[in-house]
Amino acid sequence: MPEPLVAISVKQPWAALLVAGIKTIEIRSWATRRRGRVLIHAGKIDDDRPEGWERINTPELKELAALRGGIVGEGELIGCKGYSTARAFTLDAEVHLNDPGWFKPRLCGFVFRNLKSVPFRACPGQTLFFKVDGEA
Repeated sequence: MPEPLVAISVKQPWAALLVAGIKTIEIRSWATRRRGRVLIHAGKIDDDRPEGWERINTPELKELAALRGGIVGEGELIGCKGYSTARAFTLDAEVHLNDPGWFKPRLCGFVFRNLKSVPFRACPGQTLFFKVDGEA
């Protein structure tokens, strides 16, 4: 029996940047042992921080960042990095794209590879990982 599909909800524009492979680490306040294929869900609510939106600079990224409330991509989750110091967090800023001032002790970075977009499929998102029915 195949593994159930799981997704993680990410606010735009970060979902688009993640799917495009511009961002390869997703920052969370919790750790995970999950590994393998994860669907990327674009949340219904945007993150209004300008540093993310400034990176949406191509027609393809603009189209991807306009999607809300559904699956927009997938990637392989290959690790979870713990950030116990501001220095460690800052060293990865080019791949998680968060301002170093955003650091708080115990942040975690979900490390992705093989990121790609998939045809949009509307579905509700959830906090944490959530199961998705069918194929994406």
